[in-house]
Amino acid sequence: AMFARLVSCVRLPFRVGLPNVCAASARAYSQIKFSLPRPHGKSFAHRSELKQAKRIVVKLGSAVVTRDECGLALGRLASIVEQVAMLQNQGREMMIVTSGAVAFGKQRLRHEILLSQSVRQALHSGQNQLKDMSVPVFEARACAAAGQSGLMALYEAMFTQYSTCTAQILVTNLDFHDEQKRRNLNSTLHELLRMNIVPIINTNDAVVAPTVPNSDLQGVNVISIKDNDSLAARLAVEMKADLLIALSDVEGLYNSPPGTDNAKLIDIFYPGDQQSITYGTKSRVGLGGMEAKVKAALWALQGGTSVVIANGTHPKVTGHVITDIVEGKKVGTFFSEVKPAGPTVEQQTEMARHAGRTLASLHPEQRGEIICCLAELLTEKKAEILSANKRDMELATASGRFSQPLINRLSLSTAKLNSLAIGLRQLAVSSGDSVGRVLRRTRVANNLELEQITVPIGVLLVIFESRPDCLPQVSALAIASGNALLLKGGKEASNTNKILHHLTQEALSIHGVADAIQLVSTREEVEDLCRLDKMIDLIIPRGSSELVRDIQRAAKGIPVLGHSEGICHVYIDSEASIDKAVNIVRDSKCDYPAACNAMETLLIHRDLLRTPLFDQIIDMLRTEHVKIHAGPQFASYLTFSPSEVKSLRTEYGDLECCIEVVDSMQDAVDHIHKYGSAHTDVIITENEETAEQFLQQVDSACVFWNSSSRFADGYRFGLGAEVGISTARIHARGPVGLEGLLTTKWVLRGDGQTVADFSEQGSMKYLHENIPIPHGSFN
Repeated sequence: AMFARLVSCVRLPFRVGLPNVCAASARAYSQIKFSLPRPHGKSFAHRSELKQAKRIVVKLGSAVVTRDECGLALGRLASIVEQVAMLQNQGREMMIVTSGAVAFGKQRLRHEILLSQSVRQALHSGQNQLKDMSVPVFEARACAAAGQSGLMALYEAMFTQYSTCTAQILVTNLDFHDEQKRRNLNSTLHELLRMNIVPIINTNDAVVAPTVPNSDLQGVNVISIKDNDSLAARLAVEMKADLLIALSDVEGLYNSPPGTDNAKLIDIFYPGDQQSITYGTKSRVGLGGMEAKVKAALWALQGGTSVVIANGTHPKVTGHVITDIVEGKKVGTFFSEVKPAGPTVEQQTEMARHAGRTLASLHPEQRGEIICCLAELLTEKKAEILSANKRDMELATASGRFSQPLINRLSLSTAKLNSLAIGLRQLAVSSGDSVGRVLRRTRVANNLELEQITVPIGVLLVIFESRPDCLPQVSALAIASGNALLLKGGKEASNTNKILHHLTQEALSIHGVADAIQLVSTREEVEDLCRLDKMIDLIIPRGSSELVRDIQRAAKGIPVLGHSEGICHVYIDSEASIDKAVNIVRDSKCDYPAACNAMETLLIHRDLLRTPLFDQIIDMLRTEHVKIHAGPQFASYLTFSPSEVKSLRTEYGDLECCIEVVDSMQDAVDHIHKYGSAHTDVIITENEETAEQFLQQVDSACVFWNSSSRFADGYRFGLGAEVGISTARIHARGPVGLEGLLTTKWVLRGDGQTVADFSEQGSMKYLHENIPIPHGSFN
């Protein structure tokens, strides 16, 4: 019976692949591997598990398929078809439940009637001028009958471009409630999936009876097919699908109607949360609304199928919404039966913001007490900290997944902890009047005074790899500046980060603000955190250049403070001191090669080649086991050269460096501007005039004369601590300490003045007099 409804395919797929998909997309998806199908009956607990979904149902709502009440959204459909074809060609089993037949049929019938009316009028009048023509109201079943074949033909043509075959199946309630028909439907669908065909399913709206009012879902085994939401849920459970993706014209499920005050998108929805939801009106097209979608989703979830409700109409995300969901990205609302033990990251952000406001209102001495307490805890609890760090080191080494420079960054020692404690105490003393400091005071007019004062930025998100010593440093700076803080550390340092965060909250609790600093330990991906633009005010990445670049790309709505690379140069001028040059180059490269302020390229003046200074530099680097890569100019002077550098823009992060020859100081400056990262660059020379020209011309965050590049550090600058080094050209640059985490606000104190008082007819005049600010004045 069901095969009678099956439209025969034009051709079966003859090859696996994506012949018409862009090469980049094909490469990205070709890397995905699947495990064996999981036993059905239990839905996925976390978004990250959606990558394992083998059998997927995609439900396309009327608002997704149509561009208005008449006509199809061809661009959206094309991008959806491309994504479904990609997933199908990965080896997944894809099914589509689609709306749109009524809208397509209405468009087709309207066109036919207008055409016939125009012909009759033209014949009757004998003129080309047509009178106003009225279009009748079409009956929905007739529209469905007229539109179904055209809709299917469109799908078939689109999928053919990806060598993917489709089949049409029309169903009614009877096909699920009649046992024989249900078995036939099940058998047909399984056979199609076995043959690598994408079934496209819709209710048979040409014959289906009108929906029964208030016909709700009635338990696990019974569901009334009154719209495509309930059809998709029933089909997903019937076919034991792993995932149901329901695309609509809203971002997902909100706690109240979208667009109303305080409406918030719900990331994860759990059974039993229905009472916390206020539903709005249904979509402008289609039969269902959000309430119907939620009921259908919960029914499917109870039947063992995971569900995500997301927006399929947004032009910026439609092209990858389905693949993003399958990759586990935070898109739409995910329905889960497993509630996490702790708060969600959104709840953590709210908690941090609330406690952060209290932190900012504390007296400077109280914030200093918190920082000093944290410094004491770092020394008192060092045995516990080092024990946790040892576990992380052992796990990281055993995994074999981490490079040696990354493992070096992961390591803590007694000396490091002592250094951290000293830096924190220094910060506590120096940060007293930072928040609320008056920067400017102006008498705008009589009894009208204006102040510009420093205030916290708000909620900071710091994402860091390895480097657990970053946690107390950044926490202390957040405390001193009165900012709330979210910390996202790498899994490789989870044990160390956990104890350091516990100690930080212990210190914060002495003044009742423990929640101001939160450690994100959920499965949130970095990209998902970067989308919280309404909750996070500034992102500070600490890690590899790849991590920083990824965050800069992902955080489109949140400012990012940091640097993507640390390609630091040391230039040895022709008038350099031998002893200074050898010591500075050794320290810049060998003191801590994994640091972002370590030397990566050594520039040598041409006149120094084959001199004692040059020989001593090379001997020292060999003694320190530094691998040398020759730049093109340097290689041209050598008969047998070291390996020639692949790129002059390389951050090695290890005992490796590039050596290149330049003709002059100006040549060195030009090289730095072309290949550097505007981080830290050094000149070694005894010629003061040459040095000053270098210091003025090099456009980097830090420029040094006769000193190691390793001095580019907040602690060494006397800032107490730093959140990182910024190569940006606005707000903060170089080592970012306390001042870089503050912004300003303007405070105006008046006595009833209005702008009208200062107009031509008004009685008042602007004075704009600067008022001297006493040293240490704060609001």
